[in-house]
Amino acid sequence: MKKYRILVAGAGIGGLTAASCLAKAGHRVEIYEQAPQLAEIGAGIQISANAMHVLRDLGLEQAIVSGGVAPGAYVFRLHDTGEVIQRFSLSEEHKRLHGAPYTQLHRADLHDILAAKARAFDPGIVRLNHRITGFSETDAGVTLRFENGGTAQGDLLIGADGLKSVMARQIVGDIPAQYTGDAAWRLVVPVSKLPPETLEQVMSVFMGPGGHVVCYYLRAGELLNFVGLVETDEVSEESWTVKLPWHKLKEHYQGWHPAIQTIIDTADKDQCYRWSLFFRQPLTNWSSQRATLLGDSAHATLPYLAQGAAMAIEDGAVLTRALAMSEAIPDALQLYQRNRMERTARIVNQSNFNRNLFHLRSQAEIRAAFAKRDEGNDRNGWLYSYNPLTVELR
Repeated sequence: MKKYRILVAGAGIGGLTAASCLAKAGHRVEIYEQAPQLAEIGAGIQISANAMHVLRDLGLEQAIVSGGVAPGAYVFRLHDTGEVIQRFSLSEEHKRLHGAPYTQLHRADLHDILAAKARAFDPGIVRLNHRITGFSETDAGVTLRFENGGTAQGDLLIGADGLKSVMARQIVGDIPAQYTGDAAWRLVVPVSKLPPETLEQVMSVFMGPGGHVVCYYLRAGELLNFVGLVETDEVSEESWTVKLPWHKLKEHYQGWHPAIQTIIDTADKDQCYRWSLFFRQPLTNWSSQRATLLGDSAHATLPYLAQGAAMAIEDGAVLTRALAMSEAIPDALQLYQRNRMERTARIVNQSNFNRNLFHLRSQAEIRAAFAKRDEGNDRNGWLYSYNPLTVELR
């Protein structure tokens, strides 16, 4: 197999995973990150079997499982009464069916684990303070350009630079983003501050008119993660760093279940973040001759299926395999995107569909929709069963 010098734009979860997969395969990898320090914000993240196969191959499963929580079930409830509409087993059943655990953990913890792994391959693999402005390519290689006037040369460039990707804009042009009408509140509450048994250790989804809430535990049960999706005409920046007043959060969830009220009342009132959500159509091309996209740069996904990070992790593994199977980089990039586009587009569209499912206007509509739909079997049948290390590439 040919060994390449590979440049990665962005040191998020997707970029770090891809870098480790590629380094493990023997490639020389350099990651260029615009931030002055390597850190991750946000709250909870979910790692299902399809992503864990890759992380296990990198030797990271034990660290992830030790720092996370294995949810006993996925439970869908009515927003006000808490009546259970549907429930399916998660952690034990997931491992039995797919051969890898389902784990929920803090996003910063996963990022730290991935950064340490990448640096174990090369202590200098991450280059900070490098804001990307664009790239150029020839038959012989690719040059990445930075705001500070510097450049880096390689054989292949991977754009893992997120929703507002400079790389994507150069490869495919502007990507229209349509406001969904939703915004996502993010809170993390220490369990020690909550009354005992506020919520069982499962993934709880409270569904109601005009919004829904997802709650699950982090850090071996020490933290409770709260994601509150609300319909609102108040559009703010598409960023997890935007803080809004606590009273707005409280107003959105008047009349909701007492457990939701308790979590909101217990939250740090100065640490309420809200991200406006935008939908982007799946792309029909990710690559040029020597550059390609990965993760949110290629397939930005709404948070209604908990698969955004998993897709980026899958991408890194499949791209590494495509390089091993191809004689030339352009062929590898076509093999990679050809085998990723249909799956990632399905996830983008399914996530968008779930938004409507979780926001139905009446209890009768919710009951009728879930009577027709078995969420557990549906996800097990096509989503979680995918293994990026063994799936056939064509």
